[in-house]
Amino acid sequence: MNQRIKELAEQAAVNDMVNNFNGEDYTVRMPSETWAGEFAELIVRECMEWCDAHATIDGTAQQIRDDIKKHFGIA
Repeated sequence: MNQRIKELAEQAAVNDMVNNFNGEDYTVRMPSETWAGEFAELIVRECMEWCDAHATIDGTAQQIRDDIKKHFGIA
């Protein structure tokens, strides 16, 4: 799993705990690393598809798509 995706998954778990803590015992249950990686990759791929669908003649959306792909380490 790409390091940035891992960091985002950990942040989501922390946010969940903060937003749902009610003073009782709270156990953070992270989904498996495989699941989290697949979920994140699906979101990134959808962002890339959106860029493809909105590509401009000057290629701006295509460049953004490629930058997103590189940033999140999607093959």
